[in-house]
Amino acid sequence: MGAANALKASDAPAVPLAGPWDGPAEVVKVFVGVDRPTWPRPDLNFEQEMAEINRSLSALEVQHKTKVRFSGGERLKRPEDVEPWARSLKGADAVLVLDMTSSTAPIMQALGKVDAAKLLFTRPLTGWSFMNGAQWIQSGVKADMVASSSYKDLEPMLPYLRSIHHLKHSKVLVINSSGRGGEEFSAQFGTQMAYPSYADLKTAFESVDIRRAEKEGAEFAGKALRVVEPSRDEIRDAWRLYLGVRELLAKEKANAITIDCLGGFRRADLPAYPCIAWTMLNDMGMYGVCESDISSTMTQLLITSYSGKPGFVSDPTFHTSRNEVIHAHCVAATCMRGVGSKPAPFTLRSHMEDNKGVSVQVDMPVRETITCADFVDPKTLAASTGEVTSNLDHPRGCRTKIVTRVPNARKMVEGWTGGLHRVIFYGDHMEAAERMGRLMGFRVKREC
Repeated sequence: MGAANALKASDAPAVPLAGPWDGPAEVVKVFVGVDRPTWPRPDLNFEQEMAEINRSLSALEVQHKTKVRFSGGERLKRPEDVEPWARSLKGADAVLVLDMTSSTAPIMQALGKVDAAKLLFTRPLTGWSFMNGAQWIQSGVKADMVASSSYKDLEPMLPYLRSIHHLKHSKVLVINSSGRGGEEFSAQFGTQMAYPSYADLKTAFESVDIRRAEKEGAEFAGKALRVVEPSRDEIRDAWRLYLGVRELLAKEKANAITIDCLGGFRRADLPAYPCIAWTMLNDMGMYGVCESDISSTMTQLLITSYSGKPGFVSDPTFHTSRNEVIHAHCVAATCMRGVGSKPAPFTLRSHMEDNKGVSVQVDMPVRETITCADFVDPKTLAASTGEVTSNLDHPRGCRTKIVTRVPNARKMVEGWTGGLHRVIFYGDHMEAAERMGRLMGFRVKREC
């Protein structure tokens, strides 16, 4: 919050909250090599080779200090070395396994039983540990592999390792009538869930100076192409809720929030719809998700943390003969090409389902590839790709609507699993999702 306080009050809302979720991945190096190898050579100088590897990894860390921090560097010589070494991994996000010799299969098999994300970096002319790496991947062990002589080939993996850290250290505020949810995701990824009440949110809302909310809300409305239904009071209250949400996130030391907004507004538990709040949070790289949808929140934590691109939670509908999927919702980010990118044009509208409050109708970029994904459960991510062909301005359905063309809409609709929502991200993130799934212990189900 220090950086935010140093800015003018009108600029402060654009600054994301800092926290442990922002840190680099803590990755423990471990070398694997027997004392009397045949490959790569019987007289291998372990100290010299390990020093060369450490220098290369140190250079990589310097170039990517926001993504990774290496520690460790022990050499495992026998299978019996693995268990005592593994006890030292507390707090680590992942292990970088560096093979050095042949005859390491028993050690690698013991490493496979360690419950930590493992990335095997196997260089040519060292040994054949790639066989164990392949076995890890095929059997669903939390592991992936890079087989290369170039340390630059590790670079694409670093954002995935950082996402492990991000999910483990993120905190999601869940506000609903039950006061629970998401425990299975906490068990899978380490993400902390907390359950403030609607009353807590209302207190934060009421703590915001109403004149500040009116001024800043009017400034935000001035950036819109048009303001159609919302009144000045509704815009003021929506902005006041956004500022209250930020206060609650700061108090709880959290970076994500999801609310049963429809039920809360109907019951008068919410003083305003949070659509503007979610637009602002998602545009700055934090997370605001509607309808107390923890699966979609976790999907955004996963993809946004690695790609830097906000998600658009949607209600999909299908036109199978055209291979079209229309994604619609009353909550949308404006910086879908990436946090800090040029915002897309938007119009302020009412919430479609009751014609109340404020929502943001965004004209999203077209003729671009998107990835559509959502966690069906903590161990299954449904995902597909498509192309945005147009924005749809139509009185039916939620305010922001994009038309996408997919390879096989019929396969997608007939094979549907999980809840209604899917999350849209600009770009093709299928390979990234699959590789993060290997490291984090979930599988990717391709929907079409």
